[in-house]
Amino acid sequence: MAGYKDPDFNERRAASHKARDIALARLKARPPVDEAELARRRAEHEAREAAKAEKRRAVAEARLEAAELAKADKAQAAKPAGAPAALSEAELKAARDAKYSARKKRKGR
Repeated sequence: MAGYKDPDFNERRAASHKARDIALARLKARPPVDEAELARRRAEHEAREAAKAEKRRAVAEARLEAAELAKADKAQAAKPAGAPAALSEAELKAARDAKYSARKKRKGR
């Protein structure tokens, strides 16, 4: 039984040239691309890209709107439910002072 023989440089070079020639023959044998077909493919690609861009814009707008709604809901939730819409500075100070004095009474100070 014969052992494995490494190909020498000339054999590797010949195999490389043969593979290159086969690849070039396949490339030359391909039918040429029709210009109308190429234009159709470009138009389809541009339409897909435009649709993707429109979808990204719509998603970004929806996210922005959702963030604004969440911010408005958070601000609404932060407001006390039974608080009057607009209190003057004096009324706010009186309410704060009453709250603090009640706390002091509870703690026994």
